[in-house]
Amino acid sequence: MARATNRAWQRMLSGRRLDILDPSPLDVELSDIAHGLARVARWNGQTKGDYPFSVAQHSVLVMEIHRALNPDCSPAASLYALLHDAPEYVMGDLISPFKAAIGGNYKDIENRLLGAVHVRFSLPAHPPAALVKQIKAADREAAFFEAVNLAGFDRDEARRLFGEPTLPAFDFDQFERLIRPWPTREAHDRFVSAFETLSANQ
Repeated sequence: MARATNRAWQRMLSGRRLDILDPSPLDVELSDIAHGLARVARWNGQTKGDYPFSVAQHSVLVMEIHRALNPDCSPAASLYALLHDAPEYVMGDLISPFKAAIGGNYKDIENRLLGAVHVRFSLPAHPPAALVKQIKAADREAAFFEAVNLAGFDRDEARRLFGEPTLPAFDFDQFERLIRPWPTREAHDRFVSAFETLSANQ
C-alpha cells in the first residue's frame, strides 16, 4: 500500500527534519527523543507534585516494571520497553479516550514512527508479539501506580481501568524514587542513562 505523498515535517533541536508521516530512521536522534519526552506530561499534567510526571519518567518506570516482572529479559527487550512511547516526542501524549475517538490513522502514524525509532537503534522494527504483550502489561501496571499515587484515582477506579497490578509497590525496588515526579533535566538524564546502559549491553 502506497504511503501518503503529503509531508508533515517537524524540525528538531538536533537540526534533523523528521517527516512524521513517512519517518526515516536516519532522522531519529536520541537527544531529540529525550528532550521531547522529558517535556511531555502524562495525564495531561493533572498530577500531584512540584513537577509534571513526564513521559520520559514513565518510560523508565515501565522499563523497570518490565524488568521486575521478567527478570531474565535481555537488554534488547528492556530497550524496547524504554522506547515504547518514543513517538510521543513528536506526537505528544494523548489520553486513551481521545486516541480512540481519533481512530486508526493516529495509530498507524504512531506505529510507523515507533518502527523508525527501533531501526535507528539497531532493533527490528517490530518486536515479537510475546514481548509486546509483556510491555503492555508493564505499561498497565505503571498506569495503575501513576493513577493512584499521582492522578487522584482511588484504587477501585484504577483497578477497573488498568487491572490489579501483579507487582505490589512495596515489593518493587526503589518504587518511591521512580514514582516521585522528576525535574525536566533529571527525567532527560535518567532516560538517556538507561538508554546508554542498555545499548552498551545489547
